[in-house]
Amino acid sequence: MTGELGKIDILRERLGISYREAKEALDAAGGDLVQALIDFEEKGCNFGERFQARGQEVMGQLKGLLQKGQDYRVKVKKGDETVFEFPASLGALGIVGALASSEIAVLGALGTAAAMAKKYTLEFERRVDPVEKAPDTKIDESDI
Repeated sequence: MTGELGKIDILRERLGISYREAKEALDAAGGDLVQALIDFEEKGCNFGERFQARGQEVMGQLKGLLQKGQDYRVKVKKGDETVFEFPASLGALGIVGALASSEIAVLGALGTAAAMAKKYTLEFERRVDPVEKAPDTKIDESDI
């Protein structure tokens, strides 16, 4: 596998980069695979740094989703009575926990079955911040 595609595959595997980045690095090194690896190493674009940067990006996105989830509420209701209310982001963390642990998944399934048998329902509600409302809209106490 000494052709250009083979060299690109080696760069991608060793550096964790895209095809485009590998092709550009190989072209910049005049087709020399070892020189392309050295150039990336000198730029500090090794796999560990790229992995860390990607991890920070994912954490930023996760924080954003959790903050956005605070705007949404999940209500457990029986008839018209609200039995329990929690932020949607807490529910999302519960799902992640269920995926991570089989015991939590079993408890979740049993709880869901019991709730269905007792005719509980889920209601999703978006809380509107009074500040977000239009300036000409009258805000009464029931909105807060």
